[in-house]
Amino acid sequence: MSAPKNTFKQALKNREPQIGLWLGLANNYTAELIASAGFDWLLLDGEHAPNTLPTFVGQLQAIAPFKSHPIIRPAWADHIALKQILDLGVQTILAPMVDDAEQAAAIVKATRYPPLGMRGVGSALARASQFNRTPNYLTTANDEICVLVQIESVKAVQALEAILAVEGVDGVFIGPADLSASLGYIGQPNHPDVVAVIENAIAKIIAVGKAPGILMADVQQAKHYLALGALFVAVGSDTGLLMNSTRALVNTFKPEQAKTENSTTSVY
Repeated sequence: MSAPKNTFKQALKNREPQIGLWLGLANNYTAELIASAGFDWLLLDGEHAPNTLPTFVGQLQAIAPFKSHPIIRPAWADHIALKQILDLGVQTILAPMVDDAEQAAAIVKATRYPPLGMRGVGSALARASQFNRTPNYLTTANDEICVLVQIESVKAVQALEAILAVEGVDGVFIGPADLSASLGYIGQPNHPDVVAVIENAIAKIIAVGKAPGILMADVQQAKHYLALGALFVAVGSDTGLLMNSTRALVNTFKPEQAKTENSTTSVY
């Protein structure tokens, strides 16, 4: 018995577009509800949402009966955080704020058991190995780990070719919110200058046979990036869906409130 097959990683290898949703509410009940909707993948956010290891576990258990593939983004992708997250049973990680190839290489190393990496061997305590009930987990786990690194700064864009050359990086996720800020267009992820940088990055990622990804709640812009070849695209967030639908419902019955509300562009 081997480590479970990472269907998301295989889909990226097969160049099959994967549609996802960001989960920021840090709640297993809403995670279960959303997992039943049929998204290909769901991102549990530990960088900007109030998640901890226990809340991650609850959501992973809620998602498990469904086909949606869970991905975790830690607050910071150091070897300690990644060791704990992988032991929870997550096979795909999204590492934020990766600015250079050295960071990317360190992240890959942290996700592999020795001798290929430095992931700690604690499978007897780990949900990932079914608490050592998966006999060949330690010898098969490395192959099923999917590493996605997030570029979201001018420095990262400049280092993109070197990042892409790192063995073990399966995909590069473009963070439009932070990238637009780094480019001098904070709050304007769809500014033409930002879009041009994103389009160029997608082309470079595709050219080396790796998977480009992005988060974009704007439907037409998300479809545009998919048409360019983006393979894993988050098309919104649980937080954004709830906020927008409740605001629309209130405005239906209190139209005077809509006149005073300020709306800002958000990728979520």
